[in-house]
Amino acid sequence: MASSKEYLNFILEQLSELEEMSYRPMMGEYILYYRGKIIGGIYDNRLLLKPVKVVMDQLGQTRLERPYEGAKEMILIEDIEDKSFLMKLIKEMYEVLPAPKVKKKA
Repeated sequence: MASSKEYLNFILEQLSELEEMSYRPMMGEYILYYRGKIIGGIYDNRLLLKPVKVVMDQLGQTRLERPYEGAKEMILIEDIEDKSFLMKLIKEMYEVLPAPKVKKKA
């Protein structure tokens, strides 16, 4: 099942105070970026973030789910109503995520 544009818009609205939030559609789902780094995505109308320690520590009990068959597990964010908490999570995880790889020109 593909994610709806309405769910994407809701999540983007929740994160609207973060500068440089962006997304890219990918096979009916959406990859989320913060300041150029992939932080997670929207899969089947679920917000899934990369499983970094700082996020897992903030959430305490975490639920890991696969975005699709064969993918690595990601953290399911169930409390999507708390804007300030979501933004805090993303800001903190940004600090520990690796810089995006630079693609070589052919």
